[in-house]
Amino acid sequence: MDNYNYTICNCKKVTYFDVQDALQQKAHFRDVEAAFEDVQKLTQCSTGCGGCHDKILDAISEIMSK
Repeated sequence: MDNYNYTICNCKKVTYFDVQDALQQKAHFRDVEAAFEDVQKLTQCSTGCGGCHDKILDAISEIMSK
């Protein structure tokens, strides 16, 4: 999925690459939920309707597993 960019959070217009960039700003993550909180603070994703929560977690898991 990292070969292309796509919108994950429509409310805040956050893309896969935005999530990836936010993760790269942090040196270490304890777990996916902690990473989600940091990404959410940086991008404001999942603060609108919340419908993208699981998509954001999936993207974070994928990025962290690389």
